[in-house]
Amino acid sequence: DIALAAGAAGVHLGADDVPAAVVRRFAGPDFIIGASVGDDSELALAAGADYVGIGPVFGTTTKSDAGSAIGIVKLVRLARACAPTPSVAVGGVTAEGAADIMSEAAQAGVRGVAVVRAIFGAAHPGEAARAIRRAMGR
Repeated sequence: DIALAAGAAGVHLGADDVPAAVVRRFAGPDFIIGASVGDDSELALAAGADYVGIGPVFGTTTKSDAGSAIGIVKLVRLARACAPTPSVAVGGVTAEGAADIMSEAAQAGVRGVAVVRAIFGAAHPGEAARAIRRAMGR
């Protein structure tokens, strides 16, 4: 409701938030909705989202309640379960991890990665961002 009141283009919902389908009913078809998925129990909550963030794929300290790393195999399985909704991999992603993710998970519907620490924690954030893009083949 804060995103709507602020006139935001969209919102990203966590596992403890209102299900995406409920938000869709009052936000309308043009409002962008993202949803977090980390295990099978969260799949239903993401139904109706425009994209899903799946993870944490690797261990992360960026978000204290992110949970345990799920790994690339589970990322692929969850991305397939969310298809055709596009997904991004989140959690502990580095340039090396981004390359592994895209080589193993792109066919499952993973379209990219969401990164915080690998860029903001780097001595040279611009170069870190470019390294991740290169690792993803972009």
